[in-house]
Amino acid sequence: MSSSEWESLCDGCGKCCVLKLEDIDSGDVYYTDVGCKLLNCETCVCTDYSNRKQIVPDCVILTPDNLADLKWMPKSCAYRLIFEQQDLPEWHPLVSGDKNSTRTSGNAVAGRIYSEKDIPESDLPNHITEW
Repeated sequence: MSSSEWESLCDGCGKCCVLKLEDIDSGDVYYTDVGCKLLNCETCVCTDYSNRKQIVPDCVILTPDNLADLKWMPKSCAYRLIFEQQDLPEWHPLVSGDKNSTRTSGNAVAGRIYSEKDIPESDLPNHITEW
């Protein structure tokens, strides 16, 4: 798969870019409604995609080789679905032919999250949500 084909799998939901909290005892991961400081909260587009790893050192660059280790990836994520040999959902842009279908189908966090720049880290447990 070429890099452009790989990148086209991203549906633009933004769920992988919301902050997550992990229970150190159980290993359970909880999603929040707080997005990475680089995520545009209205469009779910990274504002500095090519430099994201330098700016946010714990940003995970998805590759076919690391998907097995990323159990926290959203169940609807195309990268995860392809890895698990499942079909893409009908709202995925590659299926629907509509680049906005993730958002219009309600499967994106766009317009429903806060920026981590605006939320104190100590307040993150109050922002746990289910997507």
